[in-house]
Amino acid sequence: MVECKTGWDGRRRAGILLHPTSLPSGTLGEDAYRFVEFLHASGMSLWQVLPLGPTHHDRSPYQGLSVHAGNPELIDLAELVEQGWLDEPGEDHAQALRRARAGFEARADESWQRRLGEFIAREAGWLEDYALFQALKQRYRQCGWWDWPAPLRDREPAALVRAREELAMDYRQVLFEQFLFFHQWSRLRHYANQRGVLLMGDLPIFVAHDSADVWARRDYFQLDEHGQPTVVAGVPPDYFSATGQRWGNPLYDWARLAEEDYAWWVERIKGQLVLFDCVRIDHFRGFEAYWEIPANEETAVNGRWVPGPGEAFFHALQAALGDRLPLVAEDLGFITEAVERLRRSFHLPGMKILQFAFDGGAENPYLPHHHEANAVVYTGTHDNDTTLGWFEGLNEAQRERVYAYFGHPREAMPWMLLRQALASVAKWAIVPLQDVLGLDGRHRMNVPGTQQDNWCWRFRWSQFEPGLEERLRQVVACYDRL
Repeated sequence: MVECKTGWDGRRRAGILLHPTSLPSGTLGEDAYRFVEFLHASGMSLWQVLPLGPTHHDRSPYQGLSVHAGNPELIDLAELVEQGWLDEPGEDHAQALRRARAGFEARADESWQRRLGEFIAREAGWLEDYALFQALKQRYRQCGWWDWPAPLRDREPAALVRAREELAMDYRQVLFEQFLFFHQWSRLRHYANQRGVLLMGDLPIFVAHDSADVWARRDYFQLDEHGQPTVVAGVPPDYFSATGQRWGNPLYDWARLAEEDYAWWVERIKGQLVLFDCVRIDHFRGFEAYWEIPANEETAVNGRWVPGPGEAFFHALQAALGDRLPLVAEDLGFITEAVERLRRSFHLPGMKILQFAFDGGAENPYLPHHHEANAVVYTGTHDNDTTLGWFEGLNEAQRERVYAYFGHPREAMPWMLLRQALASVAKWAIVPLQDVLGLDGRHRMNVPGTQQDNWCWRFRWSQFEPGLEERLRQVVACYDRL
């Protein structure tokens, strides 16, 4: 693989936000490569995705089963057929992967067998725990690890060895699937980088309680003797919610992590930079201070702000990764001057969301006249309505304010806002594919605070109008983002 070292290079760039699950096939196959070609032809040099890890039943990529693993549902089965390891995909993706492993073990040549062994050895630090975790999840019908028999819950060495022997087939299956995922993603990244397209990842600050990471390193989290959180993450009450948001993720024991110079976090981000050219860190403000909620509270009302690791954490990252960290700070929500100082101290670009710009007056920081170069501007994110859906939901007076700010342009929504994102002084501009395609609110990716029908949207190639690449390329060139 040819590494692309540009990362946050200061060049004016434009890109598209699209999770691979939203490709027509939902996999890293032909559609992913065709999308890279679309980006290249359109002058777009960034492809931002959501977290790529395996998910729980709700499919949320922000509550993954591992901070390192890839989602096996993204594996392209067509390649496995081409390699001769799989006769035909069939309808069941998981069963096809099991048949592919049998085919691999029977027919893969020595080179492929060696590559699998090298992958397992190279990634053993997280992969072995994750493979056993998934095998045990299957044995215990997906219940949380804290409900496993105590010797396994508490990771008694003899119990782990016995479980690995008893579950050898399932354990090896997970190793094989992770090998396939990393192989296919590496190949896709190489293809994109060769065409001048950088891949941008997304890293949630917190991890799911029911994850291999918490099970494997309980000492890094604030848990009781039974593995239950004593305090959980969230955000306080605000304009949008009178009770705040109780996310429920276990909180870190930052003092314990500091004893090892945040090595767990360093390895986590190093792993992300194997996959991506740069990474957005979700809920950046939690590194300065985070909202701590007693685990027995049903809402986020009775929480408190607790200082995060602050500058010491980012100095540790710089020591491991270099002074210019290839990170983007998600600095949305309740942001204090202390959070801003932390972001600016390490020259991390923040985020500007144009859909947020028209609440309040001319002092709104998301209005383009307040933008700065060291930023990434978006029309909206995966948590927003599509821009057309957002605009259609405004009343007449609100729409008039949008029109007046931009001088009553002749261009219709969502391209009116798309153009303003590209025109911003912010070095990078990223637009959800739904906005490029002019889709309404029926096509949004996620509605925060709801559990149904999220993370399922897929586009169709028939939604790409003839000449779309050239139209995009012209507006990208107009604002010096080629």
